[in-house]
Amino acid sequence: MQIDDYEAPPPEDETAPLLSTTGLRPVLAPVEKVYTRPPDFLICSFNCLQADVLGREVTLVSATMLNIGQIIGSGIYAVPGVILNSVGSIALLLAFWVLAPIFAFAGLAIYSELASMFPHRSGAEVVYLEQAYPKPRFLISTAFAVTAVLTSFSASNALVFAQYTLSAFDIPITPRSQTTLAVAMVIVTVGSVAISTKWSLRASNFFTFFKISSLVLIVATGMAVLTGLTRIENPWANFHEPFEGTSWNANALATAFVKSNHAFVGYHNAFNVLGEVRGKNPVRTVRKAGFISLFLVSVLFLFINVAYIAAVPREEIRNSGQLVAVLFFREVFGSTGARIFPLLVACSCFGNIIAVTIGQARIIREVARQGLLPYPAFFTSVKPFGTPLAPVALKGFLTILVIVALPAKDAFNFVVDLASYPNLVFHCAMAFGIWILRKRRQDEGVEPANFQARNIVIILYLASCTLLLVLPWYAKPGHADVSFWYATYCVAGIVLLLLCGLYYWLWIIVLPKFWGYEIVQEVEEHPDGARNTRLVRRYKAARVEEE
Repeated sequence: MQIDDYEAPPPEDETAPLLSTTGLRPVLAPVEKVYTRPPDFLICSFNCLQADVLGREVTLVSATMLNIGQIIGSGIYAVPGVILNSVGSIALLLAFWVLAPIFAFAGLAIYSELASMFPHRSGAEVVYLEQAYPKPRFLISTAFAVTAVLTSFSASNALVFAQYTLSAFDIPITPRSQTTLAVAMVIVTVGSVAISTKWSLRASNFFTFFKISSLVLIVATGMAVLTGLTRIENPWANFHEPFEGTSWNANALATAFVKSNHAFVGYHNAFNVLGEVRGKNPVRTVRKAGFISLFLVSVLFLFINVAYIAAVPREEIRNSGQLVAVLFFREVFGSTGARIFPLLVACSCFGNIIAVTIGQARIIREVARQGLLPYPAFFTSVKPFGTPLAPVALKGFLTILVIVALPAKDAFNFVVDLASYPNLVFHCAMAFGIWILRKRRQDEGVEPANFQARNIVIILYLASCTLLLVLPWYAKPGHADVSFWYATYCVAGIVLLLLCGLYYWLWIIVLPKFWGYEIVQEVEEHPDGARNTRLVRRYKAARVEEE
């Protein structure tokens, strides 16, 4: 059915769709009704009409802190050693810390334009993808829903927290001790988000301020090292031959690109809570928060890498794994620094999981509100604490499952790679979807979005995502960052997407055709003001009887 051929019934009709014929302007519709025909666009705009059941607790400061809180996690403390081990040279190590924020700024421009098209919607990617790709019905939303839920774990930060905490107290880092401490930390952080949104935001703000102060301290220490004010004898030694040992292996470069991009993940975290932002222009608020957080963190990360290079011998950085910051503290401050400063890193990871959980719980809840999770009413409800309790619990369970299931030795690198690969496919689709939505809005006479990304920026972002999808397949022996086959995470990501396609084919096409029913959407409204849709079977025989 073409959009142009569809005429919306009057609002008082039980069949009134939640979207207008354009799919862009909401139309009031009664709740707890079943559509007699599926709308061309997935459930989306009715969320603009519901009560703010989660409240509006997010300010510019909170949005900025949410972004910084997710960006500053384990990345800056854990991945520099992994990157140097892949690329081999100091010059390329620093180059990646310059390139990564450029692509991040491009991504921020894309998120800003999409958010300005749907300014009252939390959930970010799940909203933008469902709007850009309404056909085949449910395909993109189903694939993204499954992928977003299954990769919503925060295992990498929990593992780094455990490693640095154990190191601070001189406790041997064994698979058992690392796993036990990581699981305990997840329970505490996720539990705090489940109890109160207001206090979890305050906790995120506190830990983020603490993390920024820690990064500033490391930068200041690095400056002291370079000016000869510490016990480091030759701080410029690693800078004399910066290109020595450079590797141009494609997989090594891709690994470094993935890891450096992982360190900047979170600049768009505030877009996940867009519907909870105070003020008349929430898009402007989260956009400003994105630029502030990304610029501040980019500068700090670059100079922190310079500090590492000045204080720690190059070979020790290469072999440090996820403990390069421990080596830095030990080289500069001796055994006292090696004991105290790792606790700063552990606190950083602790605050990161709180910030990430706040954002990702909204994504999972948005997926549930579209009826793409089992028991959508359960996952949509905000009882009993006024928080998305079920999505938070699901995220915590998946994080613990990944921590327990993976070998401790390879857990960090593998979960970072696995979480990134399938999401890159959706990031490409999201960027390309801007052009689709622009064309659709132009054809329907809708004004352009308030914040528009330049086409060259979109192309740049698409190019970066495409490179990250292709480069990992080209490798030479010895450049993998795990003990098993280097492209395992690529295959796992593709298999996950294929399983989503198979599930969609069986659920939407094969079974309805075989049993003679269609999938329709039923809107439910809860006493607490929350709304969700249920995807239900509507048999054709029953429909004929009603007519």
